[in-house]
Formats: sequence, structure tokens, C-alpha cells
Amino acid sequence: MKIERPASKQIMPPEAKKVFEGVVFDVYQWEVDSYDGQKLLFEKVRRLDTVMIIPVTLEGKIIILEQQQPGREMFLSTAAGRIDQGEGPLAAAKRELKEETGYVSDHWQFWYGYQPVTKIDWAIYVFIAKNCQLVAEQELDGAEKIKVREVSFDEFVDLVSSGQLGTEELMVRVLQSRLDSSKMEELRKLFLN
Repeated sequence: MKIERPASKQIMPPEAKKVFEGVVFDVYQWEVDSYDGQKLLFEKVRRLDTVMIIPVTLEGKIIILEQQQPGREMFLSTAAGRIDQGEGPLAAAKRELKEETGYVSDHWQFWYGYQPVTKIDWAIYVFIAKNCQLVAEQELDGAEKIKVREVSFDEFVDLVSSGQLGTEELMVRVLQSRLDSSKMEELRKLFLN
């Protein structure tokens, strides 16, 4: 499965210099000519890309996560995580699904990709994993507590629509479907067929 990386709305030029290297974020700077002839310093942050997985069981239930991380209250999420250096989006999605849930899938579909923030070079790839089956224990890192939950399609739509689950991009897609019954039927088929 060949997946193109979504382009950023602000391209970082090749002459940009890394001025800070962090654990998650690196900072780059470069000079630009302003419209009034002055030199200005532009800056952009880069981080490893992310995968987001919406797993669906053989019984048509959607798997969501109740997560806790240090310094944060419990929150609902989809399975997700960083793409390791040299790893492709699909391989990362398969790894993250198994690590966070113990489930695997034999039916993967790339749904969409996007870059959510202009000043951060960071792509998110969203996959739907169908026919998910539990095959192993979770393999969580020390900064995660995750409880796996199964919800119906309608419960999933309600949680996303209310802002309790997922990203703003996912919420927009689900809310648009709620406004148009044919789009909702397409969404239902995307997840359940």
C-alpha cells in the first residue's frame, strides 16, 4: 500500500537549520525577505509523523481506549502512536494496534492523511482496521495506562461528534456525515462492510 505524505501548508526550505533537537520536537529556523525589504527569521517545529487507527472487531464493534498518561486526566482515544524512523505508516499502524490493544487485523484501509498545524511539520495517517481479533496482551510503555473498550458504531459517532473522542479533523468528518444521510450511510459502510 503506497501512501503519499500529506504536504505542509508552509514548506520548510532546504536551507533551514536545526537549532534545537528534543525528544519529540526539533526546531528549525531560516531567514526570509519581508515585503518591506527586511530580513526576518522564520521558525518551524518538526516531529515524527503519527498513525491513528480505528479498529473494528469481527462483530462490528469499534475499539476505543480509555487512557491515562502522566500529568493528564483519563481521556478517550483511538489507538495511535508515532511512526518510528524508517518505518512506514501501515507498519506503524499494525505495530501500534497490537501494542496498545493486543488486537491484530488482516484487513487494513487507509482512510485519510493530513497535517493539522501549519507551523509543525507533522503528518497524521488515519487507518481503519477491520476484522480485528485479540491475539496478545497489551505491550504498553511506562507512560501509558490503557483500557480497551468496545462501542457500537452509533456510540462511536456520538463520542466523536461530542468532542470526547478523536481529533478535530475526525469530528468534522463525522459531523458532516450527520448532516447528510447518504454520507452517514457511506461512513457506516466504511466501518462495517
